[in-house]
Amino acid sequence: MSQADLSDLIKQPSVELDEADVPVSARTQARRVALQALYQWQMNQTEPYLIEKHFFDLGWLSSQIDREWFRELLTQVSAQADALDTLYAAYLDRHVKMINPVERSILRMATYELQTQMQIPYRVVINEAVELSKRFGAEDGHKYINGVLDKVAKQLRPLEFSV
Repeated sequence: MSQADLSDLIKQPSVELDEADVPVSARTQARRVALQALYQWQMNQTEPYLIEKHFFDLGWLSSQIDREWFRELLTQVSAQADALDTLYAAYLDRHVKMINPVERSILRMATYELQTQMQIPYRVVINEAVELSKRFGAEDGHKYINGVLDKVAKQLRPLEFSV
């Protein structure tokens, strides 16, 4: 974007950028596709490797996606789903099975990250989950996701809260 284009954009505050114009990281892209894969796994109980192959055939695993991160999320979250559900279940106001399947997948992914990816600050994990919920979840579901994950983060990462 040239300086003149940028100036025009600043002068026109009502102009909204198309979502395609806002670059996102390869990891964010991997989370988006992993969410869709986990939803498919949850609905159909298809083997994760078959879902990955199907997504590859569709062209969803392009070079802009961190494919290793996608694979880890898909395989590990699906393999550990019950254990992950147990970690956040205490903070729900209903049974885990009553949670919207999209939001359940988001909670599982974020709980997995909070538990295993200590190099990623908990705020980043929660923010990514909230953004996924805004994009794919029910209206205002992001508020619920935020509240639950904040409690999970305090449980799994107490040292980050003590600083």
